[in-house]
Amino acid sequence: MTEEVDLCAAPGWIERRLQAEFPLLGLNWVTLETPRRDSPRELRQRLGELSNGYRGGDVVAIRQHPIGHAYRVFFRQIGLDPDVTRPPLEQAALARLMDGHFLSRGLLEDALLIALVETGVGVWALDADLVDAGGPGIRTTVPGDRLGGSEDGRPLQPGRLVVADEQWVHAVLFGDAAPGHEPTDRTQRVTLYSVRVEGVPAIHVEEALWICVEALSCG
Repeated sequence: MTEEVDLCAAPGWIERRLQAEFPLLGLNWVTLETPRRDSPRELRQRLGELSNGYRGGDVVAIRQHPIGHAYRVFFRQIGLDPDVTRPPLEQAALARLMDGHFLSRGLLEDALLIALVETGVGVWALDADLVDAGGPGIRTTVPGDRLGGSEDGRPLQPGRLVVADEQWVHAVLFGDAAPGHEPTDRTQRVTLYSVRVEGVPAIHVEEALWICVEALSCG
């Protein structure tokens, strides 16, 4: 699997209207093969070290950090209250305080969490077999859209920002994957993506993806 680390991330497409409204909104993605297995000791130790770096005051400090602040500003711009729907790093930091440490939940979950904590930029994963060749992008929902795209999928209110391709709505932006679109124990390929907003340097978005890819190559 080490040869996959050199894969190049691709830029996702952005709906034209959104690009005009948010010129620095972006999505990067990469697809690679990965088995679903227990997290190796190396990653569990890395999570432990990251856990030791977080204390109660750090949750408040995240809001003042340039990257954390940028996501909070963008959340408000798209109608999300960041004190209710928390940006990814704030949510992870709160979970660490509640649990006492960052919990290891498996190879993929640990890789996603390490990338988030080390860069402040979230990375999400989809079952690559459900992502079309053009890759995911960001668009606004229209009447009739459903999460996951199937008739059983949850209806989505028009005007929401989602991660989608030509066929499916894979996730609400900054939210979990639609049921059935998340990687499972049978998944052999994953599509990872990260989201950039104004105030977040592109290099941090790229770094988050590569930290995740590198972590998935462990063990």
